[in-house]
Amino acid sequence: MEITISGHHVEITPAINAYTKEKLSILEKFDAITSLDVVLSVEKERQKAEANIHVTGSTFHAEAITEDMYHSIDALEQKLAKQLKKHREKNTEHSAKKKPAKKQVESA
Repeated sequence: MEITISGHHVEITPAINAYTKEKLSILEKFDAITSLDVVLSVEKERQKAEANIHVTGSTFHAEAITEDMYHSIDALEQKLAKQLKKHREKNTEHSAKKKPAKKQVESA
């Protein structure tokens, strides 16, 4: 998974960069994620973290705004995890419907 982190009106420090990669690398367990683009920004007192995540066949977007950048990153990770979990469950349901039911053979 390729993670791209950029800042808008904020300098991306090594600590924020490492924290973001650590939190969002947890998302790898969900699906075949191809890339993850994260934009961190500051607007007055609002710390905003937003992300676009590209999964095979789909793209998801989430954003989180709090007064602390680390809390915004945490909330962003939770929102993305919720979206990916729902996507995985939806795909599992569809593939389960496509499989034919197993027939049991009775022996006499």
